Amino acid sequence: MESKTREEMEKIGIIDSWLRKHQLIYIGATRHPFILSIRDGSVDLYCFKTWLGQDYIFVREFVAFAASVLMKACKESDESSDMEVILGAMAALNDEIRWFKNEASKWEIELSGIAPRKATQDYCRFLESLMGKEVEYAVVITAFWAIESVYQESFAHCLEDGNETPPPLLDTCQRWGNRDFGQYCFSLKKIADRWLKKASGDILKKTEVVLLSVLEHEVAFWNMSRVHVAEAEH
Repeated sequence: MESKTREEMEKIGIIDSWLRKHQLIYIGATRHPFILSIRDGSVDLYCFKTWLGQDYIFVREFVAFAASVLMKACKESDESSDMEVILGAMAALNDEIRWFKNEASKWEIELSGIAPRKATQDYCRFLESLMGKEVEYAVVITAFWAIESVYQESFAHCLEDGNETPPPLLDTCQRWGNRDFGQYCFSLKKIADRWLKKASGDILKKTEVVLLSVLEHEVAFWNMSRVHVAEAEH
């Protein structure tokens, strides 16, 4: 029965099979009320600024995680294209940090004075737990894809037909919602699926748990921005 289940998963793609299985939490991460408020134009700018500052903190930690994934790709992957895709992501992260600094200046946010919120701290600790040498490449490349894909699907939704995204936020949405970023996420997914297809049952179970953890942290991160809006109003 287990063999048949695995064959069915591989037929549609292991990641897609997991997304079907955990559809509710994936929708919760990619169609969160924070994202929907950007799309319909009702977003509170305090909420957006909170997210921007906290995401800057997260991205700096994500750089270290991406570097650890790159190291694993160099040592373990039998496909040079894996390293090229991840190396391209590393180069883009340098530009992304510069973008955050420019956006913070535009919104008059002092990044050096921002303290990480609990959701940010928890997510960063989770990333640290994936950087150990003992963590399998199949696990980390799937986590890498999931983190990037949530942003791509979320912000692409804010650019789809019928959106009322405020003009000042369009640049943010285009940063992660553009077609090129979508193609990059698809490349990561192909790499992850290729490795999952040859992974042991134990590694598959571990990877599925990590995928769910990524989605839970993403939801908590979006929630954190909205919670602080509510706190500011009291």
